[in-house]
Amino acid sequence: MLHPSYSDLMNVVNSEVEQGEAPVVNSRYSIVMATAKRARQLISGKEALVAGKCDKPLSIAVEELNQGKIKILSDEENE
Repeated sequence: MLHPSYSDLMNVVNSEVEQGEAPVVNSRYSIVMATAKRARQLISGKEALVAGKCDKPLSIAVEELNQGKIKILSDEENE
């Protein structure tokens, strides 16, 4: 089982969204794609933003997202 859960990660990502605005992510797919992209960056040599007990790139990416060290941009912010 993934710790933290997908719903916990979605809550962290959407925590800065003001009430009435559309959430940045509303599906597990967005979480998976963001963490996979970050894991590929780590594999290619980018520095990890968290000190973790695990050295697996995907685990590091999930922990970075959970701690708010990386952000998922909405489509509007990405343009």
